[in-house]
Amino acid sequence: MIYLAVLGRQPEISIAELSALFGEVKKASSRIAIFSTSEVVNIDRLGGSLKIAQKIDEKPLEFLLKLPEGKLTLGVSDYSKGASKKTATIEALKFKRVLVREGRSVRVVENKDAELSTATSLHNGLSGKNERKVELIKVENEYYRVVGVQDIDAYTRRDQARPARDAKVGMLPPKLAQILINLCGPLPEGATILDPFCGTGVVLQEALLIGYRAYGTDLSDRMVEYSKKNLKWLLESGNESSEGGTERGSASISAGRPWRSPLGTRIAEGKRAGRTRPEEDSFQIQQGDATSFHWEQPIDAVACEGYLGVPMSQIPVEIKLKTQKQECGSIILGFLKNLSTQIKSNTPVTIAIPAWLRSDGSYSRLEILDEIEDMGYNVGSKTREGLLYYRDGQIVARDIIILRKK
Repeated sequence: MIYLAVLGRQPEISIAELSALFGEVKKASSRIAIFSTSEVVNIDRLGGSLKIAQKIDEKPLEFLLKLPEGKLTLGVSDYSKGASKKTATIEALKFKRVLVREGRSVRVVENKDAELSTATSLHNGLSGKNERKVELIKVENEYYRVVGVQDIDAYTRRDQARPARDAKVGMLPPKLAQILINLCGPLPEGATILDPFCGTGVVLQEALLIGYRAYGTDLSDRMVEYSKKNLKWLLESGNESSEGGTERGSASISAGRPWRSPLGTRIAEGKRAGRTRPEEDSFQIQQGDATSFHWEQPIDAVACEGYLGVPMSQIPVEIKLKTQKQECGSIILGFLKNLSTQIKSNTPVTIAIPAWLRSDGSYSRLEILDEIEDMGYNVGSKTREGLLYYRDGQIVARDIIILRKK
């Protein structure tokens, strides 16, 4: 099956994530990527893609006329060269006229631009879950039917509803946590993901939601307790949803519907088998210094945000930048050296390290790739371009490095 992905605001990261999971990905434009896979693509586990669509092999009107009876909700996004709100609207109304002549009732979702926003698609139900609510994506003469829309509401809830949060240590976005895990490539369900800088447990949370086992350590006792509290909350939330509890409220992870994930399934199975505390099988969190700690086995993959240095509200002067680079580089290299003796050959390691904004708008990175290679890692890309995760004007960006143990 040929798929189209609408890429996030940092498309190179989005493409890297898709490539890690599905193989070859073709960047069709600054916003669009095309790939093929025999797998069912679940957008709920993709942090970097805003929409996923399947190619329609037949003519779009033929496809629309075959949809189940009843009122249709139709949206059109046009990613063709020179597309505009006008071209997308004309396309949608053209389809509506024909469908109405055939006796169908049709509501067209209004375009404010050539493409429907993620929020518009999501809130109009154009996510592919209802066969009579359809979004078509046009790219020149090819058409795709949207089968997944990024659930921005769910990301917000499972970030902000977590009981233990600490803005002083920085907030790792759940989307980025997903990306870090996915950049490790395909892993079997139940694989153990290690986060040696687990903080409040965002990477561990996303690992559990995908269906992996989460193993976290942190130097701070307080962060260890925060992670434990957050993951227990997550498991309780999944337990309620998987057993048919309330679908809304602070304990609900998904956007107003039951939480359907491998984690929820395992919780339900555990209860049927008489296990009353499934969290003991799902995650483990310990206090320890990542530069010297001895982790338990197995470790199937490592995904983490390393030490990012002190929080900054303005561009650092050169002497402060130099000090921060030395401190962060020492901790990150110390961790990778310690880790290299404890993981098997070909184990994937994805780590976000700091990069600092300069007055010319560029980011100054840690130049440590050669040292990392000398420790026994293969570096995924030494070009150092494209895998920076940041908001406009953000002082400390996250520089994503993809490694594998030699």
